[in-house]
Formats: sequence, C-alpha cells, structure tokens
Amino acid sequence: MGAVKTKRMPRAVREQQMLDAAVRTFGQRGYMAASMDEIAELAGVSKPLVYLYLNSKEDLFTACIRREAAALTEAVRAGVRRDVPADRQLWEGLGAFFTHTAQNPDGWSVLHLQARTHGEPFAAEVAAMRAEIVAFVTQLILAAAREAHRDPDLPESEVAGLAEALVGAAESLAAWANATPGVTARQTAATLMNFAWAGLGNLMDGRRWSPPDVSHEAGG
Repeated sequence: MGAVKTKRMPRAVREQQMLDAAVRTFGQRGYMAASMDEIAELAGVSKPLVYLYLNSKEDLFTACIRREAAALTEAVRAGVRRDVPADRQLWEGLGAFFTHTAQNPDGWSVLHLQARTHGEPFAAEVAAMRAEIVAFVTQLILAAAREAHRDPDLPESEVAGLAEALVGAAESLAAWANATPGVTARQTAATLMNFAWAGLGNLMDGRRWSPPDVSHEAGG
C-alpha cells in the first residue's frame, strides 16, 4: 500500500501551531534559554519552516506577545456585562482576568515575566496592552462613581491612578495564584475585590484618607 497523503495545512493554522509551541517554550524555559530547534520540534515542523513563517526568534517572540496580549485584553472585555451594577462589572472583569491567566499560565509568563525583562521592543508591546486594560478599568471606576451618584466629579486623573494600582495588584496576584496550588481564579478575584472595593466605596462617598499634617505634629 502506498503512503497515505495528508492534506496540506493552511498557513494560518500552521502558524498558530508554531505560536502555540513557542508560547509554551518561552513561557516555561524563558526567552534566552528557548531554542528554535526546540520550538520547531514541539510544533512538529522543520526549523527552516519556522524561519520561513516568522523570520527570526525575535519576530517569533513578538508575535507571541501580540497574540497573548490580544487574547487577554479580549477576555477581560468580553467578561464584563454592561447591564449589571458597577461593582458586578468590576468583579466580572477581575474574574475574567484571573480565569484567563490561570488557564494560560505560559502566555501569562510570556507577558508578565519574559517580555518585560528583555528590553525593547518586547516591553513596549506589553506596555501597550497594559495601557489598554488600565484605560478600560478607569472607565469602569468612573462609571461606578456616576452610577452611585456619590462623587460624579471624581477627577479622572485620580481614577487613572486607582486603575493603575488595581491593575498592578491584579498582575501580582495572578503571578501568585499561578504559583500557589489550590488557589482558584474566583478566590483570587474575591481577594482583590475585598481589598479594593471597600476603599473605592469610601472614596466615592467622600471619605478620603489624608496623610497626617507632619508640620503640625512637629510643632505640637
């Protein structure tokens, strides 16, 4: 009997297969330690084919960053329903974030660890993704303030700082959760909600914490 002929795989499918292998390799071994030979073998293709499709190790890593960043951003946006209360929107956004990072630990490693530690242009790609998520969270917090009719004039610059803090905490918690056996995405999201929402509620009610008057204390 002759050899069974297999259908030629479409380029887009083959490329995603290579990216899957690359994300797994970069995420688990790190950018510097990962080799194109290893990625090609995991993808089930020849190394020349990887170079033909994705040019170089640097271009392949950039393609991985872009794909994983787009997937994470889309997951967060898709996880938020606009027809529910503001606190529920934030809860759903956090839940979507932690669910995605838990289900895609190698992709999260590429974004959170590898891309940030190997300089430009990799860090710039992640910074663009992060800015998009911060802008999205900023709008969620502003919507919460308006919905509550507590502080509709809450300065957007202050809200942007809160969003930066919230996203930074989410990033750290995602790394912690992925490294801690038994911690679920729901538990992680609840931890951050409990940490953040009470403070946001106080701020919207006008109950702001202010630093002590150092000069008054010194004089007293």
